[in-house]
Amino acid sequence: MSRDLRRGYTTGVHASFAFRSALDTFVATNRQSISYTNKMDNSDLDITKGCEIVVSISNRLDDLKLNPIQHKPHIIDNLSLYAGIGVGVVTKNGLKISKDYPAINPTPLKSIEGIYRKFGQNRIIFSTISVTDGNQLTKFTANSKVGVEGGISILGTTGFVKPISSSAYINSIRVELNFIKANGYREAILTLGNSSLEYAKRYYSKEQIVEVGNFVYDSFKIAQELNITKVLFIAGIGKMVKIYQGYKNTHNRFGSIDFNWLKRDIKKSLGVEIDIQTTKTVKGLSMQLEKLNLKDKLYTLIEQMAKMQIDRWFPQIDIEIRILK
Repeated sequence: MSRDLRRGYTTGVHASFAFRSALDTFVATNRQSISYTNKMDNSDLDITKGCEIVVSISNRLDDLKLNPIQHKPHIIDNLSLYAGIGVGVVTKNGLKISKDYPAINPTPLKSIEGIYRKFGQNRIIFSTISVTDGNQLTKFTANSKVGVEGGISILGTTGFVKPISSSAYINSIRVELNFIKANGYREAILTLGNSSLEYAKRYYSKEQIVEVGNFVYDSFKIAQELNITKVLFIAGIGKMVKIYQGYKNTHNRFGSIDFNWLKRDIKKSLGVEIDIQTTKTVKGLSMQLEKLNLKDKLYTLIEQMAKMQIDRWFPQIDIEIRILK
């Protein structure tokens, strides 16, 4: 029996809730106020589910505990908003938030601005947003790679977390590719799969590497939109066959490899009749060809065919294909 998937609120919405609560108390008492909230559960693959978000407000900066990385506050009239413990600071260019500021995205910032202007009576106040254990949670994100240090980001666009959302993954790819472009890297390294990612880390800067999951077409499309003109794409041989056979997304739910098609191409290019009845994996077929000293030629063939397919989709990008051996 299927069950309904739960939507949830973003960290930005929860931070706004906590800010309103702390602000109301501060205005009423004129004393330091601290408000806590826990991020509600949802059906997304979300490492921040259940995390504690804390907003502190005072008329004295010394009352607040800041992320120890030196940074500037977001200024909203007489409100100075800092990164507290567990909320990151942006240390590199290329993100929506400028370098040296708290990693609080524009939408939650706009929400906090509206709350302050409506209920804050233009008081001179200092505030932090903190996330308990945020400096540990951030290890499971791409934050350090794109220059967000010391904690997680306070995110949100629509205010809702969509369950098991491919759009969230694609958006993270866009963020990382935009970072590559903004920081002057001449080449983006796209990887598919953990082995490809680990291989790339041995030879390239981690900042220029993007793990694309199965979103091959979407990733190249974003690269083209950002005018990234050179891409190295690294994947295993099975995924690369799916790409040359026209799959824009290589997840199994979108289809399987056509082994008859592959057999015809191998016969045409390498002059060998392979047995696809006893072996139903590309890796197994490569082992057949290895006995004939044709394994390297098989890899070269598939690299060429995959490149031709991606070139047809995105002729403006200079693409290099590398199959992980």
